[in-house]
This record gives sequence, C-alpha cells and structure tokens, in this order.
Amino acid sequence: MDQALVSLLAASLAFVGMHFALSHPLRAPLVGALGENGFRALYSLVALATFVWAAMAFRAVGPGGVPLWNGSGDVLWAIATVIMLIATVLLAGSFQRNPALPDPRAAAHAAQDPHGVFHVTRHPMMWSIALWAATHILLSPTPRQIILAGAIGLLALLGAHLQDRKKESQMGEAWAGWEERTSYWPRFGGLARAGAIAWIGGLIIWLAATYGHIHANGIPAGIWRWL
Repeated sequence: MDQALVSLLAASLAFVGMHFALSHPLRAPLVGALGENGFRALYSLVALATFVWAAMAFRAVGPGGVPLWNGSGDVLWAIATVIMLIATVLLAGSFQRNPALPDPRAAAHAAQDPHGVFHVTRHPMMWSIALWAATHILLSPTPRQIILAGAIGLLALLGAHLQDRKKESQMGEAWAGWEERTSYWPRFGGLARAGAIAWIGGLIIWLAATYGHIHANGIPAGIWRWL
C-alpha cells in the first residue's frame, strides 16, 4: 500500500479510536481526574488534533487513485442529492429536545413521546453523518475517500450503538423507555412528521453546504450541478 494511504489509514484509525476510547473506557477516570470541564477540553483537543491529522493525510494522498466504479453520472448525483437533503433534515432536527445531548433536561426529554426527526431514528445526528459519508463514497469511490469517509461513517453508526449502552447506564429507565419508543435504524417514513423546523433548517443547510462545495473543491453539488 502507498505510504500516503498508510498514513491516512493510521490517522483515520486514530480519529475513530480516540473518540471511542475517550467516550467509553477512559471517560470515567479522566472525568474523575480532570473534572467535567477539563475532560471536555481534552476531548475537544484530541478530536481536533486527530481530525486535522486525518484531513492533512487525506490531502497528501491527492485526488488520484482508481475508483471502484464511475461516480460521476447524473443518476448517482441525483441519488446523492436526495440522500444529503435527508441528512441535513436529520441534522437540523437533532438539536430539538434530544435526550442524547448533554442537557440537564435530558431525562425529561426522554420521557416524552417521539417528536420531529425522532420519528425516524433516536440518533438523527449520527445517521446524518453516516449518510454524508455514504454519499461521498458513492460519488468518489477512491481509496482515500473510502478510508476517510468509511472511518467517519463507522464512528457515527458504531458510536450511536455504544451511546445507547452508555445512556442506559447513565439514565436507566428514562433511556430504556426512549429506546422502546424509538428506533436505532432509520424509518424514513417518519420524515413526513419531522416538522417544519427540521425541514426548513435542513433545506437551508443543504443549499448552503452544496453551494459551498463549489468553492471548497470546484465541484458543483446538489441542485447547483444542474443550474
């Protein structure tokens, strides 16, 4: 394997591995030693450092590499455009009364009936990230994209599963009840009940992100591809 790809693989594994280690086995002892605020600062610093390493390693590989299939056709771009709209709707709605977010009202949120994007999944933010990763692999199935986007997608989906286990321990019956009323796997029919805030916010994010894609790497994405 090319040395640049090896470096990218190492950086991607570090990015994923440190997230899992700090979120689960190392969290309790580090919080005990550093306090909650100190732990959050350390977590943020490690996450940023490993992400920058991965981003730099990704760029060092360069845009070359033989893709596994042709991702440049209009059909795949149309599919990816729809997937990314769904992803941004999930992201926009994930901030509304989300029991998974650090919030003193988390147990109260978990006691409520599912609302908004939680009709789709109890992990809308994680699935938004996973869908983002999937579209990038779909359209650019090169070795560097598969490694980095695959690592990010793995972090999101396995992280969501491990988050369930952690929240069960932290929140007990409150989270157990929330799990019974929601789904880990997306039920995309629930998008019809995602709510105006999620759809409007998601549409704004989608338009802005796909427009910014042109300026970030010179490739028009979303509806801008056809305008």
